[in-house]
Amino acid sequence: MIIGLKDGIKLIGVATVCFCAAFVCTLFFNYYIDASAISGEIGEEVKILYDAQITTAKVVCFVTGGVLCLTAVIMIIFYIKLYIDANAQKFGILKAMGYSNGKLARGFWVFGLSVFIGTAIGYGVGYAFMRIIYDELTIGDLQTVQIGFHAMSLITIVIAPTALFCALSCGYAYIAVRQSVSDLLSGHDGRKQKTGRVSVKRRSFLKDVCIAVLSQKKSVVFFIAFSAFCFSSMLQMGLSMDELSSVTMGLMILLIGVVMAVTALFMAATTAINVNKRNIAVMKAFGYSEVKRAAAVFGGYIPFAVLGFIIGTLYQYGFLKVMIDVAYSDIAFMPSYSFNVSAFFIALSAFIVTYTSAMLYFSYKLNTVSVKRIMEE
Repeated sequence: MIIGLKDGIKLIGVATVCFCAAFVCTLFFNYYIDASAISGEIGEEVKILYDAQITTAKVVCFVTGGVLCLTAVIMIIFYIKLYIDANAQKFGILKAMGYSNGKLARGFWVFGLSVFIGTAIGYGVGYAFMRIIYDELTIGDLQTVQIGFHAMSLITIVIAPTALFCALSCGYAYIAVRQSVSDLLSGHDGRKQKTGRVSVKRRSFLKDVCIAVLSQKKSVVFFIAFSAFCFSSMLQMGLSMDELSSVTMGLMILLIGVVMAVTALFMAATTAINVNKRNIAVMKAFGYSEVKRAAAVFGGYIPFAVLGFIIGTLYQYGFLKVMIDVAYSDIAFMPSYSFNVSAFFIALSAFIVTYTSAMLYFSYKLNTVSVKRIMEE
């Protein structure tokens, strides 16, 4: 079979997202279970605070776990599609030899290994940091909350997601390989191509390359925007936590956001380079400068990165506003939340510096594409 264990382990992006999800959910889901067990021991003087902490644990688990789980689903589908496209001829040969769609799809269970690796490490690291979070969330009588091990959390955070994603990988792969042998051997996915009137307006070669880059892998556009979204929302949210919760909570949110943003950006940029090697080779052969090549390959993504940053800003403001005004409406001592202007400009400055540096790095990577090697393929 052409799918090996190394293929599943290579899904570092999925493992990273699963690590973040498992890390956060381990901390707050375990706290929710342990704190709920002592609800009868809580005095009236700290009952309001106790309810606030329980609400925080539930909201963080639901929102963080849900968003990161959805992100991991999109990522693993993205990886499987790339893998099938890159190995279409091999799958075509195997189908011609008599392999069924089901037998080909079963091998994709190894893609679930990335989920197991990420959730298992996140679960372990979460337990290592649990005392810190418990101390941040407990005041007064709540200091009696003791850390306990719960099999339910292990099943919910590690075992169940691994089984689910193994099944998802096999199921999506089964759908993706349901192509004819001729389509697989030719690298054509069998979908009807859109036809229409050819525009008589002539464009420059670089503009044509830029449009082709965006249209070839629309999923890359999503991950570029998603990366900017994570960077914007999580960075601003983390910088606002010192007023709403604690510095530790803010730092944790900030680091998770940066890790996810960098992971999504790296995955998207490397994919853009890999699927456009021929275009890059042609531009190098024609003598286009490094700046023009970088603009043609990455320039079209800039508006989507800016859009992701804007949506991330609106999301973090709306999320914190709803959480404070709705989820904590019965808690008198919770401060009101307004848009954090200083956090916005800090995040904007960091965004410009980080993404400009990333584009310079990946522009340099364009030069490593060998014209001779591409022409020989």
